Amino acid sequence: MSDQSRQKATVFVGGLDNQVTTQTLHDAFIPFGEIVDVSLPKPELQSSTDPHRGFGYVEFSLPEDAREAIDNMDASEIFGRVIKVNQAKPQKDHNEGLGSKTAVWEQEGYAAKYNAVETDPNGADNDREDPMQGLEGLAEAGPRPQ
Repeated sequence: MSDQSRQKATVFVGGLDNQVTTQTLHDAFIPFGEIVDVSLPKPELQSSTDPHRGFGYVEFSLPEDAREAIDNMDASEIFGRVIKVNQAKPQKDHNEGLGSKTAVWEQEGYAAKYNAVETDPNGADNDREDPMQGLEGLAEAGPRPQ
C-alpha cells in the first residue's frame, strides 16, 4: 500500500481518556472495517505517568472504511469523554514548523517564502537607506546629543 493510500485509510482520534488502550480503540472502530494497525503515541517525557498522549491513530485496510469511521465516530464518547475523529495528516519533519527545535526563520525555505524583495509598482528594486544604519556605536537610545 502506498504512503498516500495508507494516509487516506488512517484516522486520527483525539481527546482520549488515560484509560483508553489500543484494544479499546480497536474494539470501538472494528465495526467500520478491517483494522490494520492501532497506535497510541507515548508521552515525550519518559517520567510522565500518562500511558499515552491523549490521541491515537487507527489504520484501516480501505480508505472507505476510514471515511465511514470518521462520519460515525466523530463527537462520540469513549470513557465519558467526547472524542474527535479526523483524517490523519502526514507527519511533519521534526525540524519543520512551529513544533520544531529550530527557529522558524532559520528553517530552510523560510527566507525564500517570506523575504521578498520590495519593488515599486514599475518593477524596480527600492534601494532605500536603512534607518538603523550608523546606530551601532550609540550607548543609549534616543536622539544624538548636539
